[in-house]
Amino acid sequence: MEKWIEIRKGGNFMEMAKKYGIDPLIARIIRNRDIIDEKEITEYLYGGKEALHNPHLLKDADKAAEIIAEGIAGKKAMRIIGDYDIDGVNATYILLEGIRRCGGNVDAAIPDRMKDGYGINEHLIEQALSDGKELLITCDNGIAAINEINFAKEKGMTVVVTDHHEIPYRNTEQGKEFLRSNADAIVNPKQADCPYPCKGICGAVVAWKLVQVLYERMDIPVVEADIFIENAGFATVGDVMDLTGENRILVKLGLKALEHTKNPGMKALIAKNKLSDKPLSAYHIGFVLGPCINASGRLDTAKRSLELLLERDEVKASALAGELVELNESRKYMTQQETQKALEQIEKEGREKDKVLVVYLPECHESLAGIIAGRIREAYQRPVFVLTRGEEGVKGSGRSIEAYSMFDKMTEVAELFTKYGGHPMAAGLSMREEDIDKLREQLNQKAELSEEDMAEVVRLDAVLPMSYFTVDTIRQLSVLEPCGKSNTRPVFADRNIKVTRAGIVGVNRNVLKLHLLDSKGNPVAGVYFGEVEKFLTFLSEKFGSEEVDAAMHGKENSIQFAAVYEPAVDTYSGRESVQAIIRRFR
Repeated sequence: MEKWIEIRKGGNFMEMAKKYGIDPLIARIIRNRDIIDEKEITEYLYGGKEALHNPHLLKDADKAAEIIAEGIAGKKAMRIIGDYDIDGVNATYILLEGIRRCGGNVDAAIPDRMKDGYGINEHLIEQALSDGKELLITCDNGIAAINEINFAKEKGMTVVVTDHHEIPYRNTEQGKEFLRSNADAIVNPKQADCPYPCKGICGAVVAWKLVQVLYERMDIPVVEADIFIENAGFATVGDVMDLTGENRILVKLGLKALEHTKNPGMKALIAKNKLSDKPLSAYHIGFVLGPCINASGRLDTAKRSLELLLERDEVKASALAGELVELNESRKYMTQQETQKALEQIEKEGREKDKVLVVYLPECHESLAGIIAGRIREAYQRPVFVLTRGEEGVKGSGRSIEAYSMFDKMTEVAELFTKYGGHPMAAGLSMREEDIDKLREQLNQKAELSEEDMAEVVRLDAVLPMSYFTVDTIRQLSVLEPCGKSNTRPVFADRNIKVTRAGIVGVNRNVLKLHLLDSKGNPVAGVYFGEVEKFLTFLSEKFGSEEVDAAMHGKENSIQFAAVYEPAVDTYSGRESVQAIIRRFR
């Protein structure tokens, strides 16, 4: 089931529009995003670097910078231990380059997804000891590595943790008891006593903030750290952080920096994806560039992505970028195949009614589990865990829905995992194969999800006739960018739309061109991309094939439907016109 809900948050939109020089509709959309007071609105529309928070507000940032500075002064050998995803790779790059700029003797290790799993572990610590390292610095991991960090400390190492994941805890009769390792400094905004205002920053932003503090401590102009804004913004989108407040400003600044990047690796990756000299959006990071960075960590080693960012030779950078693009193409094909297997398994076993779906794909490459879980969640609108057979037991990833905090629910059955961690909306785990059925059973027993919780909700910014939009109004929508999680692209709907003519076009016959009359009776051009036959079948079932045939021949017909649509500017033969892109229909 799908629910369309119009957001109706009050406000004097005409006054706001006049004050800020925007269309009243833009004012309404901003209010829908819970941007209320004057400071917030000004920051949303015009906020720049000056609106970013003071890095010294991060608990232990000064302490961590002091430890690293002393390590540099004492010529200590340091090792950064990162993570194999977009956030971890960029965080590693920021710390590595930042500490090197300060004169530090530092290198980096990124865990092998298959061999090491997520985060710091005893094997990596022993390797660091063997290599003569005295100071370990984690990034995008470490907050839950209580035992591992104790092991490093017992071996006489100094440990600095930089992370952004949820603080681990255990349930007691008195409530949650939060756990803390004995690392020498822990920089993570989610710590209860951390005063940093934006709790939802990613690991790369935490790393960038620490580098700013370190530069200040080392008498290096802090402005030099601005070179990492593109990495911080890239990782914020790639790790699916909320694009609100500081995060949205960072992404806005990061996108501008990426368009003019001086990093040969980034420049090559943009070029290989045919995006050079084009305006970049959060979409390009999330669905084009970011997956290439992730692909190496999924199918090969994330060290290749780190090498790309570190490479200064343009010819070598181009070759590395090409390899990552090819890896990503392989990843896409494998994902498609395994997703189909997962959907078939759910149907065959009759599990489509389970409140929490647990799918075991033993032969699936474990790195694809999270992507496949996301695809299944979209199909069934419920929490999903996809498990695969790893080198030691079972590994898996989960993707959730708003009504189900995955991390909290996993904590309730923590005894079934050998390792787990994550967020309310996503998580990773390791477990014994023999416990899979128990996991499925217990998660479903404890899932307090109603049918309403599992219904897909489409939140509409406004129900408006399609003819409301002009080329100028559509262009004004760009002030809402960058859009992403918690600052979604605006969503509009119209009812009682009539079809005066329809026709299938495109080499693959996957585009439906429509001549429409909107709810005000005004003519509007429409277009529907994708499953054209599905749309026509829907119309045939509702109105009869004769009526659809009449519409296809431009004859009078009785077809009427409602649509969620996106207004767009169509440029043809140098002329601009408005068209409505149909996204959903009923």
